[in-house]
Amino acid sequence: MARLIVSEFVSLNGVMEAPGGEPTHPHSGWTFESIYGEDHYRYKLEEAEEAGSLLLGRKTYEGFSAAWPEREGPFADKLNSMPKYVVSSTLTDPEWENTTVLSGDPVAAVRELKQSAPGPILLNGSAQLAHALTETDLVDEFRAMVHPVLVADGLRMFPDPAAMLKLKLKQAITYDSGVALLIYERAEG
Repeated sequence: MARLIVSEFVSLNGVMEAPGGEPTHPHSGWTFESIYGEDHYRYKLEEAEEAGSLLLGRKTYEGFSAAWPEREGPFADKLNSMPKYVVSSTLTDPEWENTTVLSGDPVAAVRELKQSAPGPILLNGSAQLAHALTETDLVDEFRAMVHPVLVADGLRMFPDPAAMLKLKLKQAITYDSGVALLIYERAEG
């Protein structure tokens, strides 16, 4: 069974929304400010290279599919060539190479995907999907790349919990930029 990894850019106060310059968000682009340097971006390439497939919600898919097919380099090459799965009830004919639409019940579709997809499965962005999969215990690992910025408003990495979710720190890396990568898995018991 493939492991499902939710990997997000996160502000210090837990916001994950609009990290890359989304024009509709009032505090957009907070991860790409030059004051943070670029030492932490090497990890994102390593993470992509280790992934067997990419899982996205429709809104994140639309942003990624508009940006990455036109780019070049190792990261773009990996994203463009790897198997991609998009959870959507409206998208029927994805244009991005190697993309499969998962329609119907998203939780059931991802549960089935974990049985057959090349793994690990990497989920980026896609707040609504990440929340649903977290609430149904389908996420095996959480990766938060925490940026030293406070964002006033936006979607958060974790849903408002109806129950407690205990996690165990697997790894912590700090970068010269001030960014911290925190990797958690579910705690036993």
